Amino acid sequence: MSQNLNSVIRQVESAILGKPLQIRLALVCLIAGGHLLIEDVPGVGKTTLAQVLARTLDLQFGRVQFTSDLLPADILGVSVFERDTNQFKFHPGPIFTQMLLADEVNRATPKAQSALLEAMEEHQVTIEGVTRKLPAPFFVIATQNPSHQVGTYPLPESQLDRFLMRIEMGYPDTQAERGLLSGVDRREIIAKLTPQMDAAELPELQQRTKEVFVSDALLDYVQALLRHTRESEHYTHGLSPRAGLAMLSAARAWALIDGRNAVIPEDVQTILPGVVSHRLQATDGCQIAQELIEAVAIP
Repeated sequence: MSQNLNSVIRQVESAILGKPLQIRLALVCLIAGGHLLIEDVPGVGKTTLAQVLARTLDLQFGRVQFTSDLLPADILGVSVFERDTNQFKFHPGPIFTQMLLADEVNRATPKAQSALLEAMEEHQVTIEGVTRKLPAPFFVIATQNPSHQVGTYPLPESQLDRFLMRIEMGYPDTQAERGLLSGVDRREIIAKLTPQMDAAELPELQQRTKEVFVSDALLDYVQALLRHTRESEHYTHGLSPRAGLAMLSAARAWALIDGRNAVIPEDVQTILPGVVSHRLQATDGCQIAQELIEAVAIP
């Protein structure tokens, strides 16, 4: 299994240049069974990363371009009356896939954004009073542009909390950018990628992640981090128990990718920015993850 993971990472890194940390964090999110939010300016590879992951992991891939006129039915599907059978037939929307790319999710209205809530939490959708299960595994990778850009709607806290992690791609370094400018078009590279893991292996990998050992001292550390956010004046509100569970799931997945069967504090510190940055609001402009790491001692 570790050999497969290494093959996955190598192939993704061959298409997404100069972003080893972001690639591993995205993979951590999927292995932990969570959804991923990628926030950055247009053109830094957010959509490409989602496409490369889907092809490398052999997942069914669907994409929805979120715009201001998007309706929930455009995502979930709609029933259409067929004269031949004299009855309504449901036509599933693009959400019925294993990996859904919600591209520029914050350019749609809150009503359209809300179509994802049940799917992300329950892995099912309820349409016209009928509940329909989504394929397994099911992931949402959403991209969003910075909130100060024209035509964006902020995601509500309830929706942000459904994303296990939020990451930023950032601009490439000089060497990676030269490779992009002088190399083959990314679309041609994606077309040539081959699956490095069968989609059926993912549930087994997710189960192995749950079995990674977490000591009592590590749980003490996670609880101390949660407690600090609730008591500190640096934040408008503290982290919820769900955030603590997300922290543990992501740390377990990071340890597994690193080839270990037990979580260490450094695992928690590595995934901390991705797990808490969209769940906490600083009152004084502090660097959230860095303040947490410095303020809470490792047991």
